[in-house]
Amino acid sequence: MKTKTILIGAFLLAMAAMPLISHVADQPFYIDIFTRILIFAVAALSLDLILGYGGMVSFGHAAYLGVGAYTMGILSYHGVGDGFVHFGAAILVCAFMALFIGLVSLRTTGIHFIMITLAFAQMVYFLAISIDTYGGDDGMNIWQSSQFFGVADFGQPLQLYYACFALLIFVLWLFNRLVKSRFGRVLRGAKSNERRMIALGFPVLRYKLASFVLAGMLCGMAGALLANQLLFVSPATMHWTRSGEIMIMVILGGMGTLFGPVIGATAYLLLEHFLSGLTEHWQAVMGIMLILIILFAKRGIFGLFEKSPPKRRKRWRSGPLQTLLQRDTKLRVAKNV
Repeated sequence: MKTKTILIGAFLLAMAAMPLISHVADQPFYIDIFTRILIFAVAALSLDLILGYGGMVSFGHAAYLGVGAYTMGILSYHGVGDGFVHFGAAILVCAFMALFIGLVSLRTTGIHFIMITLAFAQMVYFLAISIDTYGGDDGMNIWQSSQFFGVADFGQPLQLYYACFALLIFVLWLFNRLVKSRFGRVLRGAKSNERRMIALGFPVLRYKLASFVLAGMLCGMAGALLANQLLFVSPATMHWTRSGEIMIMVILGGMGTLFGPVIGATAYLLLEHFLSGLTEHWQAVMGIMLILIILFAKRGIFGLFEKSPPKRRKRWRSGPLQTLLQRDTKLRVAKNV
């Protein structure tokens, strides 16, 4: 059995048993910490779809996290407590938002794409600040969590935890199928050489736009879950620094890997939790640690568990120079004969 498979299985089993571990250790705050980890793992996976597999460096991905949270909060503010309405509205709003941003930004590449996504995210951020009805810069308290016909209540920490865990399992399964499909192959091909994929007749823009919208929808769902956990939402949720944190989680765990963003989100948030308890300058310490990890583990933490392919000896005969030398030798022999 591969090391990666064992790691993934052990991680998921530990996550499934975390409420029991929390109860045995008499540390109920563990559930809150790992609920947050599961939520940001979903957000990091959604970014990895477009960043790791599609090569689209979006610096405004946290906008969908904030919009999903605000959608849930605004509906609760107006007395709507149905969880299906909360999450359905968050998915639809984020889908239309991602569709509009994608149609504009995906026609550009490189630094232009980064700046356009950042500009749109900042527009949404300043819009949230300017609406005083929903708290403005101070944020908004949420008095009613998502209810599902009395069967499930996301105001209960245990139910919310397992809902986040189920969503993570679903996203991992979906991405595993998606990456191995034609859709995933075209997306990765466009990342390597977009012009060649277009020349082969693939509608690359449609594939990239579909992945962009899907990533926005999943991040919006993570935002609605985050609003249920905190029962508070503020414009800081969609600030560009939050987008940077999600990107760090992806790079830290392993960009372009299925389970890397989950490991990255776990490592980042656990480091944040423990270092902040040790010193008020925890961000400087974390920055040094992240630099060291990125320098010595270029494929992220998850990449450390991948076996590097064996080095093949360069065969002199297969090189173009040797081919030319062989032809020259044959011509000389023929002349001498």
